[in-house]
Amino acid sequence: MNLACQRIELGTEDPQRPWLVLIHGFLGSGDDWQPLLPYLGGWRCLLVDLPGHGASASVTAAGFADVSQHLSDTLRTQNIDRYWLVGYSLGGRVSLYHACFGESLGLQGLLVEGGHPGLQSVEARQARQYHDACWSDKLRQLPLQSFLQLWYQQPIFATLSAAERQQLIALRMHNRPQSLGAIYNATSLAVQADFRPRLRELTLPYAWLCGSQDHKFQSLATESQLPIFSVADAGHNAHRAQPAAFARQLLDFIA
Repeated sequence: MNLACQRIELGTEDPQRPWLVLIHGFLGSGDDWQPLLPYLGGWRCLLVDLPGHGASASVTAAGFADVSQHLSDTLRTQNIDRYWLVGYSLGGRVSLYHACFGESLGLQGLLVEGGHPGLQSVEARQARQYHDACWSDKLRQLPLQSFLQLWYQQPIFATLSAAERQQLIALRMHNRPQSLGAIYNATSLAVQADFRPRLRELTLPYAWLCGSQDHKFQSLATESQLPIFSVADAGHNAHRAQPAAFARQLLDFIA
């Protein structure tokens, strides 16, 4: 099954370069990457909508394997045979699964923005299962605006100003709660594999790119001995806060 996507080709790109396949986070859509595009001159980009999101709201997936297969199907349909994956948060975790366990022929490398490499203990998985079940209940029971207001009050979004928080809430109001809930449960961190052992076997280049103020994921990448780059003056959503600096780090890494 194909995912909704946008091909960004201005006609001035180098056709010898791989594509940049950009995958958004939970609640988002491919449009979330628009602020980055002015700084990616010379590169063809594919902006993907994950299952349950954006124009893929009606697309379902039972887990990471399904999402990865949908991504492979989409790339084939788009005739993209050489590409880099750039994934934010949930999109980063999808990118990691695809690189570690999916049909990754043609994948040149990946850059993960604020994506979790996986939990390492039964206790941590059980705690996360309870945590995600609580959020799933809120998503099912509350009006969407109330859910979003709670969601963006989480500590990981502490660097957002009140105005930025309201902008994100307004941006996310088009979502369908039932579709979101289905993909949220299917891709819970509680059911995600720990990617670290597989990552150590990869021959592809990969790295984490985190905002300097995203202390949780800065620490997580460092403790996991994962290669990490930092975007100054940015929190969890670095590509939205500092698109020029994010693009510069991205292109420097690929180069």
